[in-house]
Amino acid sequence: ARLVGEGVPVAIKDNISVEGMPTTCGSRLLEPYVPPYDAGVIERLRAAGAVLFGKTNLDEFAMGSSTEHSAFGPSRNPYSIERTTGGSSGGSAAAVAAGLVPLAIGSDTGGSIRQPAAFCGIVGMKPSYGLVSRYGLVAFASSLDQIGPFARTVDDARLLLEVIAGHDARDATSSVRGLSAPESGSNPGSLRGLKIGLPTEYFGEGIHAEVRAAVGAAQGVLQRMGAEVVEMQLPLTKYGIPAYYIVAPSEASSNLARYDGMRFGQRADGEDTGEVFSNTRGDGFGAEVKRRILLGTFALSSGYYDAYYGRAQKVRAAIRHEVETAFEDFDLLLTPTTPTVAFPLGEKVDDPLAMYMNDVLTVTANLAGIPAISLPCGRGTDSMPIGLQLMGPRFGEDKLFKAARAYENEAAPPYPWPAEPTVA
Repeated sequence: ARLVGEGVPVAIKDNISVEGMPTTCGSRLLEPYVPPYDAGVIERLRAAGAVLFGKTNLDEFAMGSSTEHSAFGPSRNPYSIERTTGGSSGGSAAAVAAGLVPLAIGSDTGGSIRQPAAFCGIVGMKPSYGLVSRYGLVAFASSLDQIGPFARTVDDARLLLEVIAGHDARDATSSVRGLSAPESGSNPGSLRGLKIGLPTEYFGEGIHAEVRAAVGAAQGVLQRMGAEVVEMQLPLTKYGIPAYYIVAPSEASSNLARYDGMRFGQRADGEDTGEVFSNTRGDGFGAEVKRRILLGTFALSSGYYDAYYGRAQKVRAAIRHEVETAFEDFDLLLTPTTPTVAFPLGEKVDDPLAMYMNDVLTVTANLAGIPAISLPCGRGTDSMPIGLQLMGPRFGEDKLFKAARAYENEAAPPYPWPAEPTVA
């Protein structure tokens, strides 16, 4: 496989450990923390000769869809600095979109790579769960988190994934199954024989007309290239957000219990151990992180576990089964990545439910553990980028990249650089 060559700069989301480099997770609590080790993906990048360009901004502990929950302020969209980059990997997406780096690494728990990629007009890919090691990724929701690439082209995203994918014994969920090889011998400009499902639930209420139109035009391109595109149903989709916002905060409640002021990060004063814990977390965590810890702790608490977390896990299993069954009939699924184009900063930050709904089209891939890619497919309000999403069966990255590359070559060359990249 061709690898990222010597000297290629790669930006790293600031929830991935790099030896000797601060890893804050966008939180005041971890502001002084410098890891003594490299994450698995960082080891692979170094071995491939990549240059670690620096760390990128994110919503605190990756909990958010706009980077506005970062303790260090929001990232800004290079195509309009008054609009969000998306989140939580907004800094990585903005760095690639603005031309600061050709490649970046993010993490995706419910859409945190794909949504910023769509908002910033670049390619973002969430691999199959287990394909990329989570060793050294600061955990948010361990059964959902996955590291993946940002790039300006599908081929570059594939090359970066080739570098970071692979088994790692230090991650108990790491798969021994590697990245599948690209299909050879077939016409790269033809999608003949490919059957793509168009789930109607992803085009309903809340999806802006300009997004529907852009994805509809992309559908036409894929059909002209030989793909068969068929409307189908995924009726359990509507339960994805409720299930996700129980499972993810519950796992966050458990994972973030380690930030107690005793082992790393900030430490507040207190009269006894309990007060140190309380003061450290009270001072160190932002409002959104506290909100999700409270949600998760409640869902896991005695008397509520079966009603909330247990039921959400059953719903998740049903969604996974529904998606796996769909891939018995279809090679890929085509949807919008986001309901709208990038929204103005400040528009949703005080409305948690409105912010959570940004994940409505992306959480299914995380709950089911399948790969999904977002790539540009048009422009909307104020010429802001629109993204389409392709989802494939678990470890079906080869089909995903083939279709994405064919579409990109036919209809969606990379967006031109922003007219006046502005760092604010």
